[in-house]
Amino acid sequence: MPTYRIDLIYDGSRFQGYAKQNAERTIQGVLESALETVLRSPVLTAVAGRTDAGVHAYGQVVSFEFDGGVQVDRLRKSLNGLTGHEISVQDVVHVEDNFNARFSAKWRHYRYVLSVQPFDDPLMRHAIWHVRRSLDLEAMKAVGEVFVGVHDFTSFCRSAKGKSNVRVVAEAFWVEKEGLYEFWVKANSFCHQMVRSLVGYAYDVGRGFMEPGKTLDVIEACDRSLIRTV
Repeated sequence: MPTYRIDLIYDGSRFQGYAKQNAERTIQGVLESALETVLRSPVLTAVAGRTDAGVHAYGQVVSFEFDGGVQVDRLRKSLNGLTGHEISVQDVVHVEDNFNARFSAKWRHYRYVLSVQPFDDPLMRHAIWHVRRSLDLEAMKAVGEVFVGVHDFTSFCRSAKGKSNVRVVAEAFWVEKEGLYEFWVKANSFCHQMVRSLVGYAYDVGRGFMEPGKTLDVIEACDRSLIRTV
């Protein structure tokens, strides 16, 4: 069946994540409603990575199958007219029939930003965690190095029964930019709440609440009670 790829940007501040939920406003719900309006047929999307409530995306990849004629430029314009200012469709393209945004993705990337400034930036309140305190960035960097590799991240995930929490993390590092601490992480996939848990743990290390040298012990313990989430 003909398959199409959609590239999205969205502000997730007022959404309960990507995946559809009953009686909740989600990215998938809004997008699929717009697709159904334009194509006059129900459409089910696949996504490269489901984001949690309040999480934003740039370059999020979605795919769907539709057995009918689709003018991709017209569809992009129509979708942007229906999804509102919080969701923007960058592109719509026809792809190979075996393409699936979830299963064809090789890596997922996340960026989490902390501000250590003594004041909040109201214009960035939905995009930055304002911690308003000094942190030991070098200790946080050491933590990131331990995250890299093949690990069972049960200590950092909300586990799903019968599903493995083993993930391959290719990159995990912190950089500083004018009072902002950015955490960049790249993995083959992420389990539920994994990124915010990694950040929460690094934050506790940065404020001296946890010891960076025990990070591997925390991973190997596979015990979520050992860490906090943000």
